Amino acid sequence: MNSRTIFFVCLLLAASGVISPSVALAGGIAFGFAFEHPFRLQSHELAKWLLQASVVALGFGMNLKQVLHAGRSGFLYTAISISCAMLLGLLFGSLLKVAGKASFLISAGTAICGGSAIAAISPITGADQEEISVSMGTVFVLNSVALLIFPFIGHALHLSQNQFGLWSALAIHDTSSVVGAAAKYGNQALAVGTTVKLARALWIVPVSSLAAAYMARTGNSGGMAKVRVPWFIFLFCLAAAAASYLPQFATQFGTMNHLGKAGLTATLFLIGTSLSKKTLQQVGVRPFVQGVSLWIIVAGASLLAIYFNYISI
Repeated sequence: MNSRTIFFVCLLLAASGVISPSVALAGGIAFGFAFEHPFRLQSHELAKWLLQASVVALGFGMNLKQVLHAGRSGFLYTAISISCAMLLGLLFGSLLKVAGKASFLISAGTAICGGSAIAAISPITGADQEEISVSMGTVFVLNSVALLIFPFIGHALHLSQNQFGLWSALAIHDTSSVVGAAAKYGNQALAVGTTVKLARALWIVPVSSLAAAYMARTGNSGGMAKVRVPWFIFLFCLAAAAASYLPQFATQFGTMNHLGKAGLTATLFLIGTSLSKKTLQQVGVRPFVQGVSLWIIVAGASLLAIYFNYISI
């Protein structure tokens, strides 16, 4: 079979719900290293839209009161962690002499929500394609590692469902991997992780606005780039509201929730296929060291705080 046929067969297998999210991601990575991607650009766009649709569909399996409670409880933790991560990331970038705007993008991707934050902020900063690729590659490699090792660490430390969901939301870069790891851990972890992570993703708006104002002031802006509002998060809340207050449609909502999980698994396969030898070569040593150092501190500090019940949901 050629690479196109293998790609479609694997994508259909991932979308069928037969395999787990972590297996789908691992399969995507294996494909990316073994073959030249036949649909790289199309796969990236499909993954973006499929992720948003899947998150909305997952909302049909949530309780709105739990969503609002988790969102309120996680707001302060999110604000503190984002501020600290941004400052530490920029400090590491300066010490390591990470060139151009890649340091800012890596910091934003780690602090907020990975590739989504980088995609939203990069046109505002005027980052070139190489800086974007380096930032995306750095965040994505760590994102993939987190999805595979976080459930193992959670079980080893006997974290509760709420603890693991909160840790995933605070320490894993992309929404897709947060949902994937939390879904593997349990339904309550999925509810907490998804909600806190989506509340975290809303910080794209103020951070993007601050970046736009700073770049305009220094004359380094990328033009009149618009700040992107992640509207799908509000649709997720509407789906949770429908599931909470329209119990007569429980069967239909259950079907939507199942489709959301299947869509997420397919999304992780698509994301995995974008990782290749070329991606790793583009990253370079210094940006990767910056990303790894920042991520270890963010993940370690949040884990200790949660484990010893300094923060909780």
